[in-house]
Parts: sequence; C-alpha cells; structure tokens
Amino acid sequence: MNISIIGGRVIDPASNTDATLNLHIKDETLIAMGDAPNGFSADQTIDAAGKIVCPGLVDMAAHLREPGHTAKGTLASETLAAAKGGITTLICTPDTEPCIDSPADIEFIHRMARKLCQARVLTAAAMTQGLEGKQLASMATLRNSGCVAVSNARRPLANTLVERRALEYASTFSMTVFLHPEDRHLKAGGCAHEGAVATRLGLPGIPSAAETVAVARDLALAEHTGARIHFCTLSAGTSARMISEAKKAKLAVSADVAAHQLHLTEQDIDGFDAQCHLEPPLRTLQDRDALRRAVADGTIAAICSDHQPHEPDAKEAPFPESQPGLSGLETLLALTLRLVDEGVMPLNDALARITCGPADLLNLPYGRLAEGLPADICIFDPEAHWTLASESMLSAGKNSPFLGWEFKGKVTHTVFNGHLVYQAD
Repeated sequence: MNISIIGGRVIDPASNTDATLNLHIKDETLIAMGDAPNGFSADQTIDAAGKIVCPGLVDMAAHLREPGHTAKGTLASETLAAAKGGITTLICTPDTEPCIDSPADIEFIHRMARKLCQARVLTAAAMTQGLEGKQLASMATLRNSGCVAVSNARRPLANTLVERRALEYASTFSMTVFLHPEDRHLKAGGCAHEGAVATRLGLPGIPSAAETVAVARDLALAEHTGARIHFCTLSAGTSARMISEAKKAKLAVSADVAAHQLHLTEQDIDGFDAQCHLEPPLRTLQDRDALRRAVADGTIAAICSDHQPHEPDAKEAPFPESQPGLSGLETLLALTLRLVDEGVMPLNDALARITCGPADLLNLPYGRLAEGLPADICIFDPEAHWTLASESMLSAGKNSPFLGWEFKGKVTHTVFNGHLVYQAD
C-alpha cells in the first residue's frame, strides 16, 4: 500500500530535521520526504496537520511474557500495546519460559512477531544456559540466529568468574552484553529503597549500594576484557556518575533508564501501593534528579519502558509479596514528553532517547526517518490531553502506578514497516 503523510511537523533527531514536510511510503519503505516522486499515487492519505511526525519508537526492554507466562501477556497483546504507544521496535528480554537460549527460541519469537505484523520484535538471548548463571550459552550461535545482545535478565550469575568468561566470550564476537547491576547479597530479600520511607513502613530495604557496587564490578571487568557492556534500567544517581566517568575513560559502556524512574520516587510507595513495587526500586528525589541530568546530557542515551505486564492477582498481595514491575509500553512516549514540559531537556533530545539513541547503541537501522529505510513512523498530537485508564489499555497487564494520571501528547497513528498498525479513535 502507498501512504502519504501530509502537513505534519517532522522531527527526526538522527538528522536534526525539524520542518513541515510530507512523507511518502511505498510498500514497506519511506521513499520520499517532501514532494511526492513522479508517478506516485497514494492509496491512503493521513492528515498530520498540527501533529508531530517522528520515527517509530525503539524500546530496549520489554518483557513480552510469551512463551510461558501468557496469563500476563502474549506477543499479540503486547505488540498491539506497543503500536498504541508509537513503538515499532522492541527488544524482548530472554526470561521467557523456556528462556531464549537456543536458535529455536529466537526463531519462535521472530516468526510470531512477523506473523502478527504489529511491531518489530528483536531478541536479547540468554547469556547462560537456562539463565541459571553457571554454564555459558553458545553466544556465537545465538548471534548467528539473530539476537542483538546477550543478557542474564535479572537472574544472578554464580560468581564474578562466570561474568568474566561471559564478557570475554562476548568480546570475541563483538556482542553487546546487557547487565542488570545488582549485588544479590546486598539486596538480601529487600523490596523497597533502603531509606526513610521503607523504614517507616517496616519494609525490608535495598540500599543503592546494591546497584553501585555491581556497576563498579562490571566496569572493572569490562575494562579488563574489552567487552561492550550496556547497563539496563539504572535507578541510582551514583551509577550514572560512575558511567559518565567510564565513558570519559573511553570504555565501551552505555546505559538506559526506565521512564518511570524519571518521575517517581520512594515517596510513591507510601500507603503500600503495590503498583509501585518495582525492580530496581524507586529511590530518592536526589537519585531521580541525577538520572534526569544524565539523560539530558547524554550519559544515559536511552529511555526504555521496562515493560512487565502482570495479571491482577500479582499486585493484590501485601507489598513485599506482590510481584514487581509495571506495564509501560503505552506510557513511554507520554512520560518522555513530560520531561520536555518540565524543562529537563528539549523535544529533539527527548525524542532521540526513545528513537535513534537506543537504535544506535545496538547499531540498528531504526529510529530514524530517511529515504530508503523501513517506514516506521509515530504520529502524535502534542496538545492532546488524555488520562490513563485500565479499561483503555491494550496490554494484557493493567498494572501501572500511572493509572489516573493526565498526560499531554497522544499517539494518533503508528506506521510499522509501511503498514498502518494503529489509529486512534
């Protein structure tokens, strides 16, 4: 199908484009920006006047639950939610059941996603067999099967020697290693940030040192092995400072932060709100502000959703027994735009953190608008106000601390690979 998107404000952070332009799509490809090519005839025209047209969003951390946990979500439900959120490329975490540690597992995910044709699903494969943290997975085979990174998700490694061997193996094949920095001994069964709020509520705490000690260890091993490492979903301001210093020392290191960590703090768990039981936990206002500064200056080059859908029962237990995580695909853009409204960073930079920023970290040709590239496009109304309600969410998981929040900036259309996959009512 040929599609023309007419009269929108086109913002492409990768090329610093910010202009009123028409876009023209033929089959799966963006073929022209500006005037239509000679002989081009659109089968469908989208009026984008008053709206912003940007690259489809790239999300580096989405727990899609299938296979194994389909009561929480399926590839069908979660890629549909991604389309509603303007997300066209997702990195699937390997902690499915069975976990993604073989070519067959990767092919299952990719084949299902291609059949659904709602978003591009890429895979981070398991670093260790069965994610058990002991024996290394066959990373070269997994890379050849199409994974974009290796990760042990949030499962602990047996010891630092296993991590060293994993980084050496990955470095040999120029693979990126996703790390969730957490010292399990310092975590010690905690469920909230170790601070005044957790103390008052009587909740077992997780000190920020549980993250920062792990970051220091991982940076030391990355320097020793020469591996390319990426820190996932940071929560502590000190972590950002350490990564900034490592980047200045020319280590091959990058990081992302979940959108909710840039807005919520430990104060939000008051009242034992299980929707705010997250992993890593919400930390202090000082941590939040330090993470905001790191995102603004580019130390943290990507904002992710850290999407973790759950069935309702998972959040109905007492806070410590409830399952951590939130459903974040449908609020990724809105929470990022809120940073612009609050003066944290300009719009171009904010959009870069959810488009070309994460794509560039993995050398992916997505998250940008250019002739000849796949037509992945998000169109949103920057002035539209909307309220997040569980009944309007397309994700199977309705677990979000942002239910009832009013947001500004609403996705009206999502085009994935040249197909209109979402259109607001």
